[in-house]
Amino acid sequence: MKQRKMYDKEFKTNAVKFYEESGKKLKEVEEELGIGSGCISHWKKELAEEKGQAFRGNGNMTEEQKELYRLRRENEILKEEREILKKVVGMFSKPSK
Repeated sequence: MKQRKMYDKEFKTNAVKFYEESGKKLKEVEEELGIGSGCISHWKKELAEEKGQAFRGNGNMTEEQKELYRLRRENEILKEEREILKKVVGMFSKPSK
């Protein structure tokens, strides 16, 4: 099984820049750089969409992603607390014998 190659942010940015400035076909540039088919077009799209935060790497979230993660975690905690309170109310609302 082939091991997946990892490229750093600088390489990806330079590859996209090289493709745009060279005037060569996408496939030619990818072969010349020794990278997989479709990598440059994917990187180019990510650069355009993410602007300054493209190629963050694993575990490096944007501020929006951090906020979403925090809110989801808070929501889970609140759901757990609500379930506990429901059980407690049920225990105390039963008539004693």
